[in-house]
Amino acid sequence: MAEQTALADVRADDGGRPDAAVVRDALGVGVAVGLSGFAFGVTSAGSGLTVWQTCALSLLVFTGASQFALVGALAAGGNPLTAAAGAFFLGVRNAFYGLRLSQLLALPRAVRPFAAQWVIDETSAVSLAQRDRRGARIGFAVTGLSLYVLWNLTTLLGALGAEAIGDTNAWGLDAAGPAVFLALLAPMLKTVTERAVAGLAVVLGLGLLPVLPAGVPVLVAALAAPLALWAEGRRKGRTAGRPEEGER
Repeated sequence: MAEQTALADVRADDGGRPDAAVVRDALGVGVAVGLSGFAFGVTSAGSGLTVWQTCALSLLVFTGASQFALVGALAAGGNPLTAAAGAFFLGVRNAFYGLRLSQLLALPRAVRPFAAQWVIDETSAVSLAQRDRRGARIGFAVTGLSLYVLWNLTTLLGALGAEAIGDTNAWGLDAAGPAVFLALLAPMLKTVTERAVAGLAVVLGLGLLPVLPAGVPVLVAALAAPLALWAEGRRKGRTAGRPEEGER
């Protein structure tokens, strides 16, 4: 009986993790991040958006960092087009996730347009952490479903409760979403180049914040990647051009 239970629990390709373990991890990520939708709802309503506009952003955009960037820029008095551009560039990363996940998940063509809505940082992280396709599909589905439902529910609650909370800036809730995003991103920065890109982006974004209109520092911070890659290429070029000691 115990052997049958274990077999039913695994149900995965060779080397895969038990389904229950994948579901547990996926739910943990979905619930932990989904609760920060309350902070987005409060921040969005505090920036002047209506409850329906706030909920529409979570339902249709559904990428937390971009949503916070948009409402943050609007709250700071930024131009709507600039704010939207900053949010767009932050959301572009999901397209690169999709390229990798399309190979890993190999979903049927009819399902892909619907699954694309859930291609975000959290679902990508959980899926890529699995050792087989079955685990990746379970992790993607459970993370996406739990996070989508909870994020939208807490967004609605946050938007409705914004008036009761009062001054949202006093609570610092606008920092909750970016904090969660950074907590997920930090363990993924494993190489020197990746850390250099992150560090340079922070310097550009924060350094230019006092001198540029709201939303523009985010766009400028996107230059961190090509600048760091250019510097890395020059460094490797110089290293490759040096003669070995035996050749001197």
